[in-house]
Amino acid sequence: MNPVQTPNHNFLLPSDGHNQPNSGSGQENEEKYAPVMALKELVACLQREQNKIQDLLSSLSFALRSFNNLNQFLELTPLMLARVTDAEGAVLILFYNRDHGQEVRLEQVYCHNSTWQREIRRHFQQAVDYINSYIRQSHHNPQQYPPPESFPSFVEEQIQRQLSGLFPVYSVPIIIKNVERGSFYVFSQDGEYCWTQTRRKLAQLVADQTAVAIANHELTEELRSKERQDRELEIASLIQRRLLPRKCPKIKGLEVAARCQTANRVGGDYYDFIPANYDQWDETTSSSKNAPCEPWSIVIGDVMGKGVPAGLIMTMTRGMLRAEVLNRHSPSRVLEHLNRVMYADLENSHRFVTLFYSEYDPRTHILRYANAAHNPPLLWREGRDDIILLDTEGMLIGLEPNSHYQEDCLQLQPNDTILYYTDGITDAVNSKNQRFDEDKLIETFRYACEHFTTAEQILQYLFDTVEQFIGVGNKNNDDITLVVVRFNPHLSFHCPSSDNSTHSSPSCI
Repeated sequence: MNPVQTPNHNFLLPSDGHNQPNSGSGQENEEKYAPVMALKELVACLQREQNKIQDLLSSLSFALRSFNNLNQFLELTPLMLARVTDAEGAVLILFYNRDHGQEVRLEQVYCHNSTWQREIRRHFQQAVDYINSYIRQSHHNPQQYPPPESFPSFVEEQIQRQLSGLFPVYSVPIIIKNVERGSFYVFSQDGEYCWTQTRRKLAQLVADQTAVAIANHELTEELRSKERQDRELEIASLIQRRLLPRKCPKIKGLEVAARCQTANRVGGDYYDFIPANYDQWDETTSSSKNAPCEPWSIVIGDVMGKGVPAGLIMTMTRGMLRAEVLNRHSPSRVLEHLNRVMYADLENSHRFVTLFYSEYDPRTHILRYANAAHNPPLLWREGRDDIILLDTEGMLIGLEPNSHYQEDCLQLQPNDTILYYTDGITDAVNSKNQRFDEDKLIETFRYACEHFTTAEQILQYLFDTVEQFIGVGNKNNDDITLVVVRFNPHLSFHCPSSDNSTHSSPSCI
């Protein structure tokens, strides 16, 4: 580096009263100019030192912008710190949070003398090992364990105690978001070395840039973790969507429409259509006239909670329920067996499931059902002013290991329309903090049944109404699942009654 050039001034020195110089004037001039020359040299030296420090700090800033690897940057910092403070070496120590408490780690060591560097590393490592050993031993003793706010002071005290007999050690903290996360330690064996205010400020500049590098690294890792979680959630959402029915089946005598609208990418709502012989069922021939008139189970449920945990429970419920359907038990027995099988897992996860299970027989047009504390489906019947609630007594799935469930049945009549739903629709809230409660749902459902003729039209009207109620741009906080079933006997084709059943049952609604 070239020193800054200083102008060469000519000074007029006072004379002794004569214009002619005497014989000793040359020596006198040199003596008089000596302080000036020394001052000029000092200025040049300071300028060179300042340029050196600026170049070193600029190099550190460049490394901060350029290095993608935090370890590469940390390897550079002790060297830079020793250079800007004219020290023989520097050490970087960082603090980490672990399960057993905080942990101190010796990250980097730099020393001009490679032989002495090994000795310095050994002494600092001994101090760090002692601190970590003390922390592990005293972690369960509040009287001995240092509280978080005094932990940096505790580390500083222990390091100074371990190294005080060897050489002076000077430190500056590394602070991230007002929390001390480590320290730089500067050392020198020069007896005349002074820890001046200027050196301390320069060291703090290096520590602050190190804090920025660590904070940027942690933010980058957090963003990468979030991206991985987003990808995993997207996969979980895709799997869950595929577990729900891709389309509504063609059930003889019924017109069916359904939709699940999740609040998050993974939700806890569940609905399903399960043929009684689904292990032998063929979707391609199910709508033909010669297809067997087998019963169908229509199910809707809701896992308490939201997100991935609820989605996992929903997936488990679906698998266990489908296995239970193969046993061809009554709705009440199905719920009892399902509750008994799922109880242990639900208790361990502190979750419960509400479930409405119904089974439709196309030969008798009877819908048998049992309810495990789910929202009762709504029945609209042509010619009646009131809406009928399809409900029976029963506890939540997973609440008690030996719960019992009541059962009832419904003899379907032409144009009977049933709405299965989850509480996401009745808990929907608008900008005025008003709920789309059950009364409004009943009113909306009645209007749709009176003015629309297909299940799909009724379903669409219900979703349009609740979205208009919530408001444009607003999002519901819970999943909404609706299943609309409309009975049309003309869709039954030819389903002869079995010998053990009749087309009506006096005990059914």
